Amino acid sequence: MSLPPEKASELKQLIHQQLSKMDVHGRIREILAETIREELAPDQQQLSTEDLIKALRRRGIIDDVMKELNFVTDNVDQELPSSPKQPVCFTDRQSTLLKKSDGTRMADSTTMLSISDPVHMVLIKTDIFAETTLVASYFLEWRSVLGSENGVTSLTVELMGVGTESKVSVGILNIKLEMYPPLSQTLSQEVVNTQLALERQKTAEKERLFLVYAKQWWREYLQIRPSHNSRLVKIFAQDENGINRPVCSYVKPLRAGRLLDTPRQAARFVNVLGYERAPVIGGGGKQEQWCTLLAFLCRNKGDCEDHANLLCSLLLGYGLEAFVCVGTKAKGVPHAWVMTCGTDGTITFWESLTGHRYIHKPINPDEPPAAEQPKPLYPYKTVGCVFNHQMFLGNCQPSDSVESCVFDLNDESKWKPMSEEAVKSVCAPGATTSLPPFPPLCASTIDASVTSNEIEMQLRLLVSEHRKDLGLTTVWEDQLSYLLSPALAAYEFERTTSISAGNEEFQDAIRRAVPDGHTFKGFPIHFVYRNARRAFATCLRSPFCEEIICCRGDQVRLAVRVRVFTYPESACAVWIMFACKYRSVL
Repeated sequence: MSLPPEKASELKQLIHQQLSKMDVHGRIREILAETIREELAPDQQQLSTEDLIKALRRRGIIDDVMKELNFVTDNVDQELPSSPKQPVCFTDRQSTLLKKSDGTRMADSTTMLSISDPVHMVLIKTDIFAETTLVASYFLEWRSVLGSENGVTSLTVELMGVGTESKVSVGILNIKLEMYPPLSQTLSQEVVNTQLALERQKTAEKERLFLVYAKQWWREYLQIRPSHNSRLVKIFAQDENGINRPVCSYVKPLRAGRLLDTPRQAARFVNVLGYERAPVIGGGGKQEQWCTLLAFLCRNKGDCEDHANLLCSLLLGYGLEAFVCVGTKAKGVPHAWVMTCGTDGTITFWESLTGHRYIHKPINPDEPPAAEQPKPLYPYKTVGCVFNHQMFLGNCQPSDSVESCVFDLNDESKWKPMSEEAVKSVCAPGATTSLPPFPPLCASTIDASVTSNEIEMQLRLLVSEHRKDLGLTTVWEDQLSYLLSPALAAYEFERTTSISAGNEEFQDAIRRAVPDGHTFKGFPIHFVYRNARRAFATCLRSPFCEEIICCRGDQVRLAVRVRVFTYPESACAVWIMFACKYRSVL
């Protein structure tokens, strides 16, 4: 039974998480080292696959994995009852074990030669403050191993920098590729080289034809109205390696599996990923650099286009009709955001940097001045084009002002579309010019409770030292600190759902905890990083927070509470609340 790509991706993600939880890789490495040390003869140069499997079976690793990986089978082709009154029930079925393959079902070398997706490798540098920097991004053509003897080959690749340094070498990487289990029959190197050459030729021709079409489309777009030349119509964008790619290739439907439950939670996840503009050397305008999804997720930060592409991909995965919008904000600053089109015609803007949502209601420029017009709450000023993985449309309305735009994308008098066939030729899954399939999101490796306690203890120490330098004593009240937890949970819930809840209980608890004649002050603040010292320095820049931390008076009691909310890819939202209560003497 074959699985659709999204199901296969979700299955891989679940297996990977389970194997990581069991630390299977670490146990295999230990057994491999023991076997080589204890059982390998001095004259034997390498351990055979058979010996390794025997060692793993003898130590119970394979049996452990088989016990953990249980898959429930069901008849997916069975027709479902259409009656809404039919009760839904879940039946406990005999589970089917995932059996170890004996190698006979593995794809042969000819089939594997047709898999054109490269291996995407990303090199990240992390400093002592946990700040990440993208060093290199490389697409490895792995199929040379199919024509090597014994299914083993070694490669030496030169890694180049990213962005403005994409022509500068950052180092040499030695790679050893090995097929496991070994292929029963290898191909000749000539066959492999011929296949790769044909693919390069086919790719170059597709790219050439799309470029010719894009130029023709742009000429037609300018003939509609010469002023279109000043609109932000982005057909191509450079990736981190300085390669021009069609913008549609940066977006693909992405399913989050069990890691994110709702589109709004997905928007919150994208929002907590760090924002960083592409670095610019010297003066001038904004540096042009869009990131591939893997590079963006590995460094956990990126520009507004990276956030918008990821959010659009996730919303498409949830079955929404989503598009990335390219335009400007106030003062003509270029910006990208996401738009969804409801079945009832409702247009919703999603700001990927904040998680905010806005309903778009266009104003009618033909209405008399006295007529009441909707006041836009969104920060967007103009829109030049919208796109997703299948469509690209240029705004050809008389004005590109967002507040007066009508987002009826089927009306070609308002939106000039590109040929979907042309977009598909270079952006569809399996197209040799498109980016590799998006990697599945990884579950967070952060322990929320432990991390919250660590940051809280560090902040207590920093506050005590700061007050000591001012000649003040510090008395912490644990109960007051604990009472701040519901407020932090409510703030995160509101950020995710736009619904405020739980504030009444929090206020009632605080009133009971603060005696008559005492004053309570609290200051909540939100971060997307876990550096306590950096967060404390930021808090001190707020006069209100500094007033709490440096509080003077009679019977001063201080409190601080930290709550870390984790998201996929080790992204997190960190909420901190400083509070104090003291006896009023005036």
